[in-house]
Amino acid sequence: MYQTEAPHINGKFLYYAFIAGGNRILQNQVEINRINVFPVNDNDTGTNLASTVRSVIDNIKPHRSYKTTVNNIADAAMTGARGNSGVIFAQFLHGLSRETLNKTSITLPEFADSVKRSIPYIYEAISNPVEGTMLTVIKEWSDFLTAKKEAIHDFKNVIIDSFAVLEKSLAETTVKLKALQKSGFVDAGAKGFVLFIRGIIDFIKNRNIRNLVFESGEKISLVHTEEVSTEEIEYRFCTEAIIRNVNVTRSDIQKILVDNGDSVVVAGSANMCRIHVHTNHPAELFHRLKDMGTITFQKVDDMVRQQEAVVRRKWNIALVTDSTCDLPQELIDYYQVHVVPLNLNFGDNHYLDKLTIQPDQFYDLLETYPEFPKTSQINEQSFTNLYSHLASHYDAIIGIHLTGQFSGTYANSVKAGKRISKEFNKPVHIIDSKTLSGSLGLLVLKAARNIEAGESLESILDTIEKDIVQSKIFVSVRDLKYMIKGGRVSKPTGIIAKTLGLNPVISMDENGKSTLFGKTFSQESSLNKIFRHIKEISTGKSVWNYIILHAHNPGGALEAEEKMTEMTGLKPVSTVDISPVIGMHAGNGAIAISILFDN
Repeated sequence: MYQTEAPHINGKFLYYAFIAGGNRILQNQVEINRINVFPVNDNDTGTNLASTVRSVIDNIKPHRSYKTTVNNIADAAMTGARGNSGVIFAQFLHGLSRETLNKTSITLPEFADSVKRSIPYIYEAISNPVEGTMLTVIKEWSDFLTAKKEAIHDFKNVIIDSFAVLEKSLAETTVKLKALQKSGFVDAGAKGFVLFIRGIIDFIKNRNIRNLVFESGEKISLVHTEEVSTEEIEYRFCTEAIIRNVNVTRSDIQKILVDNGDSVVVAGSANMCRIHVHTNHPAELFHRLKDMGTITFQKVDDMVRQQEAVVRRKWNIALVTDSTCDLPQELIDYYQVHVVPLNLNFGDNHYLDKLTIQPDQFYDLLETYPEFPKTSQINEQSFTNLYSHLASHYDAIIGIHLTGQFSGTYANSVKAGKRISKEFNKPVHIIDSKTLSGSLGLLVLKAARNIEAGESLESILDTIEKDIVQSKIFVSVRDLKYMIKGGRVSKPTGIIAKTLGLNPVISMDENGKSTLFGKTFSQESSLNKIFRHIKEISTGKSVWNYIILHAHNPGGALEAEEKMTEMTGLKPVSTVDISPVIGMHAGNGAIAISILFDN
């Protein structure tokens, strides 16, 4: 801790000081969001900085060594950084850790030197550094500390006095940054940093650790503001990733990002970097980046959907699903459905289903990559962040997810929904569809149309539960090797089936478990079996609609569509390439038919 007789900063002092600063950001994220104008009017700078400091608060513990603590803070911030401002702040902390001497405690001159030497790290990370932002404020704060660094016995007052410099620098951002002049606001990221130092100064003055521990232990949701600009967003997706084992220069990565969008930041070290870019084609971007290192984390926020929720929402009930919901993008966009992606891994490389990997890229990797891909559920925090945002703007939230038998996604959504419902005092209803893919798509589409029709929340929920019973999916598998590799079929059973030339038909039972519906000796025969069964179960029923799905087999899908149109007298809602996380098990060439009957 800080001692008057020995003016050194140790690890515990730094730990509690960071918590004090971080709590100040968490408490003021609404105000920071409100003034967010630059670089994009998406009003989430407070949310992003809050997420970044939350990653540190949740993941590190006090340690007596200053060097160990600053390293731990930097690593946690870099891992949890979110948004342009969050990544820049994390890069500042990264520079601080790199430029700190390997000591248990440091003096004011050593601290001032490490702050000053961290400045180039920030400027080097940004493809187009702009003055009048967080960059300028940190730099001018650093200049003040450097000028006062010889006052080694007056550390407390030097830090306290530095706040006047921060306030002056912050006020000047309105003039220095052209984008702010019209609004009259100060830069949101810069204000976040000033608030962070304000929290540290209050801790230096009061030293009330008990209050800090209480505040840091509270689970503060990410809060979003109502005031979002209606200006057109040029680049739709705020895209971030962590790349490890980097085998190219940072300038090589920076050039690719600049070619694909704007708001480019490449933070981190030579071996591990955190990237941030606004782009319209995240899948194409990551396809180019995949050979430049190991992509261990990705995050993509749809800024258009975020903006719609605040100022362009069509209805007051938000509809959420996951990426196993197979609907065409135009319907998802029209009904403003919020889709959360499942995680997909090829070896150590991480992707987001349908966002950072598209079917064409997926099936190429499926055929060429030596290891079979793995999927992982959407975590609770992802849903908490989304539901916090939606609860700020909608009267109610409905989430419909893939069967809970296949993934913990539904369970995590339920946990997040309960938390947000309690915090915002708004209804959040999470539903296990007991199905997936096209059947999930039909359930979501019908719920969306009922929302559009102005039905009550209770009526919509009642209809969804009835529709779950009336939804069916049948999958014709062309090649069993994918189900064997993925463990859906045991190797001995698979070998026997392949030897006999069997083509299974997979369906879902009433509990949401996959079931073997039948087996034939060709895909043509299995499809005919599906058509006969659909005809049988359609007797006395009315078909609401259906979806044709395929795994890289458009020709087979077209034939199935023609047959179903002939049988039902209806054209399908759509014919789509099945979600990669479903296609990996059904395998290349699979054809599926999802159908929903009227109640």
